[in-house]
Amino acid sequence: MLQKAAPEFTTDWFQISRSVWESLIPRRKPARILEIGSYEGASACFVVQKLANEQQIEIHCIDTWEGSVETKERDMGAVERRFDMNMAIVTEAATHEVKLTKHKGRSDLVLSRLLAEGYAGYFDLVYVDGSHQAPDVLCDAVLGFRLCRTGGVMVFDDYLWRDPSDPAKNVMRTPKPAIDAFTNIYSDKIRFFSAALYQVYLEKLSD
Repeated sequence: MLQKAAPEFTTDWFQISRSVWESLIPRRKPARILEIGSYEGASACFVVQKLANEQQIEIHCIDTWEGSVETKERDMGAVERRFDMNMAIVTEAATHEVKLTKHKGRSDLVLSRLLAEGYAGYFDLVYVDGSHQAPDVLCDAVLGFRLCRTGGVMVFDDYLWRDPSDPAKNVMRTPKPAIDAFTNIYSDKIRFFSAALYQVYLEKLSD
């Protein structure tokens, strides 16, 4: 018997938060997922493998595949090809239909376009893991909130991440101040999930 192909990843970043997702994803069963920052597709593959054998899902993945501070030494063309290959493997293996939409571009432009196309309040799960620069994270948070449905979940990655190439340790080059600003401003519209601080998990209570 031929062995089925499995997704391949060159980094293990997602493993840090995998244990929380192992509980969260099957419990919430999101059918419409928006991912901001996809890289090789580790988290998207996880969601497909966890859910698509029980239900039809729709997943939108946004990335420039142009690299960032963390990936500046990487061949981003190879990273994008690995994303395409990994997603093809898991979607073809799924029992139920997986509607995958790949958005290659800046998240602010893609998220704004999705809002203009009528996706406000559409997604059950919004995962924010794009640029780690505070202004970009805040933009992704605000637009992602608009796209998340009431009762849906938002997850922010790398809450305590710092830019290793920045000797001045400029906090504006980290996600934390943006996530803090967003959660403070929207505090009466969200509820936090208890989880390790590597990621921040919250439920949208109202618009």
